[in-house]
Amino acid sequence: MTAPTLKVDLALVHYPVSNKNRETIVSAVTNLDLHDMARAGRTFGVDNLFIVTPNSDQQHLVGEILDHWSTGHGGKVNPDRKEALGIIRLSDDLAGVYEAATQKWGERPTVLATCARCQGDGVQSYEAVREQIFSGQPILLLFGTAWGLSSEVMQAVDGFLPPVCGQMEYNHLSVRSAAAIVLDRLLGKR
Repeated sequence: MTAPTLKVDLALVHYPVSNKNRETIVSAVTNLDLHDMARAGRTFGVDNLFIVTPNSDQQHLVGEILDHWSTGHGGKVNPDRKEALGIIRLSDDLAGVYEAATQKWGERPTVLATCARCQGDGVQSYEAVREQIFSGQPILLLFGTAWGLSSEVMQAVDGFLPPVCGQMEYNHLSVRSAAAIVLDRLLGKR
C-alpha cells in the first residue's frame, strides 16, 4: 500500500520566541531537538523540518550536525538517521519558511501554531486539521522553543492546535515530545 503524499511541513522556531518573562529572545538550537523532531517528521511523512534561527553560530552548529550525519561517519554507520535528518532545512526567519513552503506547494500553506496554553478563538480541532491534510491542503506547523512562540508570531498565524495536556496542571513538555504527539494525532494511522 502506497502512503499518501502529504503537504505538511514543520518549523522549529528559535526566533522570535519568548522567555519566562515574556521577552522576545533567540533560543539555542539543541542536538536532541534536531534528531528527535526529524525522526518523528520522517516517520509521519513530513516533507521538511525548518530550523529557524538568525544566529550564524547556531546555523553553523546545525550545519556541522547535518554534515556529520549526511556525508560524515554518522551517515555511514546509521543510514536511518541520515535519512531522517535529510528533511531538515535552515532558515534565517519565518518569512523565508513561508516563502519556501509557498513556492514548493504552489500555494500558501495554512500556518498553525502549537501552544501549551492556547484556548478559545482560532483553535482548530485535531480532527479538522487532519481532514484538511488528507484532502491535500498544505499545512505548516510552528513549534516554539524556550517558553513558546512570541506574541508577534501568534498574532500572524491562521490558527492554533489545541494544547497537548495530561490530567495534571503541570504542562511543560519538551518541544520534541509535543511534536511527536501532535504528529501522531494528525498523521498517525487510525
